[in-house]
Amino acid sequence: MLVPPDLTGLNTAPAADLEQALLDCCAAPRWAAALIAGRPYGSAGALYDAADAAMIELEDAEIDAALAGHPRIGARPDARHSASSGREQSGVSGASAATLAALAEGNREYEARFGHVYLVCADGRSGEELLAILRQRLHNDPVTESATVRTELSKINRIRLGRLIGVSE
Repeated sequence: MLVPPDLTGLNTAPAADLEQALLDCCAAPRWAAALIAGRPYGSAGALYDAADAAMIELEDAEIDAALAGHPRIGARPDARHSASSGREQSGVSGASAATLAALAEGNREYEARFGHVYLVCADGRSGEELLAILRQRLHNDPVTESATVRTELSKINRIRLGRLIGVSE
């Protein structure tokens, strides 16, 4: 059974069906389990608040699982990544070859510095804007960057949850 595309459907869907839909939003199993356990939600805002609270509670290994669900900025998503990733990074498709090369180099530098993929809420942003953010974040210390990653994951999760229940953020 597919999860009906509204809040009522999310609240009433069998847990097994909803789990996969939530893992497509965020690949951290504990996050998905927390949202399933928190049902029913009275509003989209209540769902988003629960998603944010669940994100705060994730341990680093679970954040790593969430990050594994996202391709590098500027790279093509593959089977490990949510179908939403391509749509969210569509602003990169019009970037110049120089911007794409700089993003690839910046991704390598970021991963060497922080040990994980550069994650940013890319929805509606151009390749040039994402590159500027990447360059700025390379100056963060690890603690600041860890907090930034959680914030960016929450932004992405809200967009994806909104799509799941048919609500624009």
